[in-house]
Amino acid sequence: MSLVRRARPEDAPEVLRLRQIMIDALPGGDASTHWHALALPGLRERLGEPDGDFAAFVVDHPDRPGALAALVAGTLDYRIGKASSPHGGSGYVFSVATDPDARRRGYARACMAELLAWFRERGAGQVMLTASPEAEPLYAALGFVHKPDPTMILTL
Repeated sequence: MSLVRRARPEDAPEVLRLRQIMIDALPGGDASTHWHALALPGLRERLGEPDGDFAAFVVDHPDRPGALAALVAGTLDYRIGKASSPHGGSGYVFSVATDPDARRRGYARACMAELLAWFRERGAGQVMLTASPEAEPLYAALGFVHKPDPTMILTL
């Protein structure tokens, strides 16, 4: 039996806790947590939509009942098709986090495998993510490659 399961609405506070761990580790990450209370209702709602365009896969913490050890979350978007993805399904992984005391056990890899299967089942022709230097070997082992894309962002 797999350790990985689909996150449920009652996991929302732990999902936010793990997401904050990821944010805190990013260069220029914002350590504030006031936004958690604002994000919680929407996250609970999305976690309760099994057929939606958002999925989160988690591993329960083996030493702390009620806590999560790992999280991987992503969304499925539609983009106009292209040769490598004619139907336009595009996955985006935006949260990968493991509790510091549960690292190096393969939990993030197992969660990623479930999320990638979820994307495939829904017809995604590609999956994108942003990799930290520490996580890049994991993603490369799963088949991700660097894209020479001049990505820009505007924060609204």
